Parts: sequence; C-alpha cells; structure tokens
Amino acid sequence: METKDTYKTIEFATEEILLKEKNSKFFGYAFPLSIEEEVKVHIESLRKKHNHAVHFCYAFQIGTEKIQSRVNDDGEPSNTAGIPIYGQIKSFELTDILVVIVRLFGGTKLGVGGLISAYKTAAQMAIESASIIEKTININYAIYFDYKNMNKVMRIIKERNIEILSQKMEMSCEILISVRKKNAENIFDIFNTMFEIKIKLNP
Repeated sequence: METKDTYKTIEFATEEILLKEKNSKFFGYAFPLSIEEEVKVHIESLRKKHNHAVHFCYAFQIGTEKIQSRVNDDGEPSNTAGIPIYGQIKSFELTDILVVIVRLFGGTKLGVGGLISAYKTAAQMAIESASIIEKTININYAIYFDYKNMNKVMRIIKERNIEILSQKMEMSCEILISVRKKNAENIFDIFNTMFEIKIKLNP
C-alpha cells in the first residue's frame, strides 16, 4: 500500500461571500492556517470589520498526521454553527484551514434546522470560492558531516533532487533537507549507511 503523503488546503484567504436567509446575513471567510494562535487574529480583524455582528462562528483543522481541530458556536444554539462549518471542511477533505461565518441577525429566528442549513451553506460557499491546492507531506532531516565529505553529500542531494532548507558550510557542515514522506525512509538509509556522515530527524 502506498503511503499517502499529500493533503489539500487553500492557497490564500478568500474574498467575503454573503448568504441571506430571512433577513439574516451570513458572511463567510476561509483562511489558510498554520497555528491555532492565528485564529484569534482573524476573528479580531473580522470583529472590527463587522462591529454590529454578534455571532462569529468558526471551525478549523490543522495538521496531517496529528490533527488539531476546534468548533465554536459563539452564542448560537449548541451544535448549530461550528459543527456544520466543520462538516464542510471535512467534506472537502481540507486541513490547515479556518472557516469563519459572521452572522448579522435580521430579526427573524431561523430555528435549529434553519441555522444548521445556513451555516453549512455559507461555509460551503466560502470554501468553493477558495483556491484549493494539494501539498506534499514532507519529513525534514539534518545531515552532519565534515567539509571533506561535502561532494559526496551534495551529489546525492542533486541526484535525488532533494530540497535544501538551510545549510551551514564550515569545517563541520550541517544541511537541513526536506523529503517527501514516501521517499523519506529510502533517503535516510542512503545517508545513514555512508561513512562519516550522520543524519537525524529534524522536527
């Protein structure tokens, strides 16, 4: 069985979308997300933009191996907002993404079913307006060696088309490389069996 080493995410933050439902307005946004701390920043900037809105409901998912996710109904009845938004992230099979739906109440209650449907649709519209891209899951390694072994190491890197993240070339050298998950074991073994060369996982 081949290792799955790709995942889908969105390339940029989306433009605002608007869904109207019985005079309520639902503004939808999707943002690329790398760490949970960014959620607060996006929510705060949306609060400034929509200073009359009461509900800033969202869901996010980060990670590929270890998944981190959260949903927030922000004052809407339990499970009517965050869960339907998260459902759309799952159905598009996305990660490293935050979807926020801002609701301006229009005076008519939508009921539980109406809310779930509106948040789900707004989240779907926000994601559909995004540019979805596929990325590879990479493993990073640090390679340590003496300067005299430089050519040997560089030859493998070139032959295998390995991405270099950073390099320190002095008497003792250190190169950080990034390798697709499905090739990682193979690359590790090549360097690991080479004389006078050390390789280790670089988290």
